Amino acid sequence: MSEQLGSCWPFVGRGGQLARVREALRARAGVMIVGEAGVGKSRLAAQALSGLGGYGVVRALGTATAATIPFGAFAHALTGPPGAGENLLRWAARHLRARAGGGRLLVSVDDAHRLDPASAALVHHLASSGAAAVLVTVRSGARQPAPITALWKDEVLDRIELRPLDRDGVEAVLAEALGGEVAAPTVRRLAEVSAGNLLYLRELVHAGRASGRLAVREGAWRWCGELSLTARLRELVEARIGRLGPGEREALELVAFGEPLGAALVAGLTSAEAVERLEDRGLVAAVADGRREHLRLGHPLYGQVVRDGCGTLRARRRLRTLAAALEAGGPSEAGGTSEPGGTRRREDVLRAAVWRLDGGSAVEPATLLDAAAVALARQQPRLAARLARAAHEAGAGVSAVALLGQALVVLGESETAVAALRRAADGAVTEGERARHAASLGINLAWAGADAEACAVLDAAGESVTDSALRREVRLHRGMADFLAGRLTSASRSPALPRRPSGAGAPLARWEVQAAGLEAWIDAYAGRTEQSLAVVHRVLRELPDDRWPVGAPHALPALLDAACAARVFSGRLEEAARTAEGGMALGEGEPPVTGFGAHRAVVARLRGDVAGAARWAGEDAARLPAGTPYLGRCLAEVAHASALLGRTVRAGEALAEADRLAARWAFTRQPALQAAVWVAAADGDLDGAVAACRAAAGHAEEREQSGYLMFALHDLVRLGRPGEAAGRLTGLAERVDGPLVRLFARHARAAGDPGELRAVAVEFERLGMVLYAAEAAAHEAAAYLRMGRGTQARGARTRAWALARRCPGVTTPALVELATPELTPRQREIVRLAAAGLTNRQIAARLAVSTRTAANHLQAVYDKLGVNDRTEVGRLFGTP
Repeated sequence: MSEQLGSCWPFVGRGGQLARVREALRARAGVMIVGEAGVGKSRLAAQALSGLGGYGVVRALGTATAATIPFGAFAHALTGPPGAGENLLRWAARHLRARAGGGRLLVSVDDAHRLDPASAALVHHLASSGAAAVLVTVRSGARQPAPITALWKDEVLDRIELRPLDRDGVEAVLAEALGGEVAAPTVRRLAEVSAGNLLYLRELVHAGRASGRLAVREGAWRWCGELSLTARLRELVEARIGRLGPGEREALELVAFGEPLGAALVAGLTSAEAVERLEDRGLVAAVADGRREHLRLGHPLYGQVVRDGCGTLRARRRLRTLAAALEAGGPSEAGGTSEPGGTRRREDVLRAAVWRLDGGSAVEPATLLDAAAVALARQQPRLAARLARAAHEAGAGVSAVALLGQALVVLGESETAVAALRRAADGAVTEGERARHAASLGINLAWAGADAEACAVLDAAGESVTDSALRREVRLHRGMADFLAGRLTSASRSPALPRRPSGAGAPLARWEVQAAGLEAWIDAYAGRTEQSLAVVHRVLRELPDDRWPVGAPHALPALLDAACAARVFSGRLEEAARTAEGGMALGEGEPPVTGFGAHRAVVARLRGDVAGAARWAGEDAARLPAGTPYLGRCLAEVAHASALLGRTVRAGEALAEADRLAARWAFTRQPALQAAVWVAAADGDLDGAVAACRAAAGHAEEREQSGYLMFALHDLVRLGRPGEAAGRLTGLAERVDGPLVRLFARHARAAGDPGELRAVAVEFERLGMVLYAAEAAAHEAAAYLRMGRGTQARGARTRAWALARRCPGVTTPALVELATPELTPRQREIVRLAAAGLTNRQIAARLAVSTRTAANHLQAVYDKLGVNDRTEVGRLFGTP
């Protein structure tokens, strides 16, 4: 860990504000820095002063104690009484000027809102008269002495609003303070909890380090476990909250346990005056939502401190109060809007059930079961499992166990789910119970890799169930089992899938949403990317987040996974990246749903950011449940990226674990098979890499994974075996959508044709696939060499080298022989100037040589690089 953490928090992310402060001190009367407590006002002021020369600085601090004494903030600088009849402001200014020595007086006042009236008047006099440059800090929202307010209202001083750091700023500070890379989920969590407040952020980091929750894991700093607060941080937050009256405390505790809450609900339970006082003090904030207002805490840390300050009994009482108020008040009282038809919002059902459960109240089994279904639909499987277990203990029977199984499958705990479902089998009496039990058992068996038994359970239920809706649900689960096993044709023929789109304007039924998820999944991995995306677009357009149907929990992750795959397979990298990041945000506070970090890693790898690919996949792998095959998919991407970076030991370890986890399913096993190609290549076993490539292609073809198949075949081209892949890729281009498969086929057919290979490289670069572009340019250079055309080969090699520079750290068989073009130091200097757009005459003047000499050097560069003009030189040597 960086020594920065010991005594001084790093100054990062405030460069723009620092420049403004220094400029205002030099050019004007000074500056006022305004911001919330803890955002770094004092640190910014100190940093500004540390870089200034020629000033005599007098520092003062506003405090509650000094505010009771005239000139109390400056008492340390004022010696001797004023002369008879001497103006007190002039007397004080004279003393301060004397302390400046020969420099210009600069007065710096921290917490100027706490100044006594005389000190405040002195600061205003110094600034307005020009007797001194003035730098003051003021807390946002604090009552200020009139002379301090006049400094910015009358535009005597510049005013700079210092806001909390954004996520990028928090990441920069953490990386500097901890002296290394910080995992993205940890950055996100600390940014949210601290709300960008530097003081709170520092204390959180200290608490995490002291408790061991913040430590280096998998090469990056990661926070694992619950949030912990230092005693100092707790005291800081308590001081900020301050003294509360009884009504204020009750209102603040209610918001702490239940935010967001309707402002009217809290006012009804306490008083409108108490709520208004909390808002005035910034302890709660009113947020408009349509015609209603909700209350949230003024800072995330207030919640933990307030909740920790409640004993067990009082906390339970507050939760029961909230639940009762929500149940009595009808829809939207807790902070929401009613659903069409005036029914209670399903989120209200969930919140009331959780509050009742946490408050120690008895809850009806049916209510707990409904709440568990809502939690699962909201991609909160841990909460859903907890509620389903509570429902079962309350007597909900086999339906609760079936729902528990649907939650546990997402958590990667299929073995636990299967055992519980087997025990509960005799309790399935009604047809609905038997169907839901079979669906849950079947999908858990499929998830656990017991494909044959899964199919037998689902087939038996599909034959025995007579209700058409229940039979359709069972068959949809059978289709999912087929998909996971790689039987895409069988899955696509499921009688549960719709044979025509629903009528225009017709709302999507729950079964249609489930079917759409399966249909989009099948189409994406089969290479029917346009059809898959059409299904995804329709469902997501018609179902906003707050209207996602209960009872179709697996549909949303399946739709987003399908969209990611379809966009990668069709070469739409930017869209794929956005979709993957959206998928990673599902179920905030819960484990990732389907390992979307693997998709994000694929995009980064294709773009040439292979180190970034390793980070994306590694960070998601660190969050995924240990038993899910999706973890295998992420680890496969870690192995793939590590191999390309030459980290062979890490690649081998990740691949071994990926093989074990991903082997259950065809579509998660495929990334592991393709990673094995590059692990072998990184070990120098090119024959083994080619054999692994053939195996990956064979598996993809057998399992009908046409999207993956085109990548496996293209890997043969990248390994120098285009003849094996050309025909198959050309045929594949007839049934896979999008330009990427056609470009892969074109690359395979272009072997030996340098002009065509250059065109392929250009097209790969246009799609953002920089790594493939570099390899195609390297193939172009090799083709020219075989033809004995050395000059053209040098040009192609230089283009390949320039593209490879944009893939830092990456080595593949095609790129291994690329070397930096051999230029003399003088030639490199001329290249740099030419790339910056200077003419020969300007270059000659800069280097004190003749124009002819500059031109001769530049021509020698052209010859070595195989290029024709300075435009190409600029492109090759520009910033990667």
